[in-house]
Amino acid sequence: DARHLATRAHARTRTRLAHGQAYMRASLARTPSVTRTRERIGRRGGQTIPMASTCGEFYRGHETLRVPFTLHAENRERLVQAMRSNGHGAGVIALKGGEQRTRYSTDNEPLFRQESYFHWAFGIAEGDCLGAIDVASGKCTAFIPRLPEEYAIWMGAIETTESFGARYGIDEVKYTDEMETWLAARKDTVYVLQGKNSDSGSTTEPVATPAGTFLMVDAEALFPIITELRTVKTKAEQKVLAYASAVSSRAHVEVIKSIEHGKMEYELESLFKHYCYSRGGMRNESYTSICAAGKNGATLHYGHAGAPNATEIKDGDFVLMDMGAEYHCYAADITTTVPCGGKFSADQKIIYEGVLAAHQAALAALKPGVSWTELQKLAERHILQALVAGGWLVGDVDEMHAKRVSATFMPHGLGHLLGIDTHDVGGYGLPGLPERSSEPGLKNCRTARVMQEGNAMTIEPGCYFIDILLDKALADDNIKHYFVADRVNACRNMGGVRLEDNVVVTADGCVSWTNVPRTVADVEAVMAGAPWPER
Repeated sequence: DARHLATRAHARTRTRLAHGQAYMRASLARTPSVTRTRERIGRRGGQTIPMASTCGEFYRGHETLRVPFTLHAENRERLVQAMRSNGHGAGVIALKGGEQRTRYSTDNEPLFRQESYFHWAFGIAEGDCLGAIDVASGKCTAFIPRLPEEYAIWMGAIETTESFGARYGIDEVKYTDEMETWLAARKDTVYVLQGKNSDSGSTTEPVATPAGTFLMVDAEALFPIITELRTVKTKAEQKVLAYASAVSSRAHVEVIKSIEHGKMEYELESLFKHYCYSRGGMRNESYTSICAAGKNGATLHYGHAGAPNATEIKDGDFVLMDMGAEYHCYAADITTTVPCGGKFSADQKIIYEGVLAAHQAALAALKPGVSWTELQKLAERHILQALVAGGWLVGDVDEMHAKRVSATFMPHGLGHLLGIDTHDVGGYGLPGLPERSSEPGLKNCRTARVMQEGNAMTIEPGCYFIDILLDKALADDNIKHYFVADRVNACRNMGGVRLEDNVVVTADGCVSWTNVPRTVADVEAVMAGAPWPER
């Protein structure tokens, strides 16, 4: 049948690709338009070099954002300048793109999403590609799979190297089976990407370099330089992140308006996805949506396969929604928490406004030169004050803070770097960065950086009634006297509150890209049918 023939054709495709590497076929998803420009001249390292005479863009039609691929040319320019500034004035940077894979032993192909470092540098949507950047000249070369003619039957017309280069603004395009020979002929240092992600603990996969040559392979220089560059967003990158947040914000508002007794959590997830894709051209979520009603809100990463947003929502439930979509691989990550029924109970209001106070205080304090750890502590203090005011805790807030009582109610960090990955790179492990704390709560902060202009961050304080943490605290002789057990136990089914904005650090503060109702009055008004103004 057709699927069997397709499988055989795809198998032949794989056998014809790439010099000993298992490159599977690329998914040649086309961007709809190519914008013609005049030939431009760029200066790099004192040399004048021709830039690509055509430049494409990422665009999904209608009112979606046009993202010129010059965004990635600027990133490459930043990278070569940083390499030179760090004493690496010659050689070639080699990056490996993501591989199109199948689901386990089947021929089912999950939708491909590009490897993030490769996307940052090249913006190429297709899988199984490689890339190289000459440090001295700045010239870039992309290597794409050499596809057999059967590909055109099943997957669409096979693009020429010239067309591919014009579409992405790449100086030169070759085939992946030519890269080893191309590298070997250079007799130069090859900088490959090898380093550990401080969130996942996983390491990047470097390009395979040809054996038996005189190439010098440097696996140390590139990773800290490119990772640090990714932590500071260009104006072009900020524009894409702002768009992703704007569409995701509007989707949150639509979901908030839809909440009612008897709905399933997954209906909220479905509506969010539909809005982002149909109105914003955002095919991918930034992460699996969390739509947690009632007690489920105390599970920080609810929504996974074992807890798949499948609970019925009831009147009076807090509904915590942590949802974001990505555009051109740039992520939004927004959390709202609202009461089903449209009115906060007295206890819900105290907890919510305590988290909101922490949220607003962190936004007000965020600026260049501020330690992320100090912002975390600022947010924790506001939450402790709310818990004391509401009668869940008793005692001196300074004492409780010093003894890390706050970690019982807010065990996660205040937020994280945001970019091409939801938990973007560069939190820890780079030269000059503070080490991760070992203290409760603080050890879960995804960075301890001192903020600088251009950092894109999330601000997401929370307060939760998590059974395992409450049980431990109530049994801990060092801190149990701060807890009003009856009051705490009565709220174990409340779940939790998290409020999350996406922001960029500016020269003298920060700007939030998130536009959702935050105050109790605004939330209740929107849930009663009031319009929410877009911006």
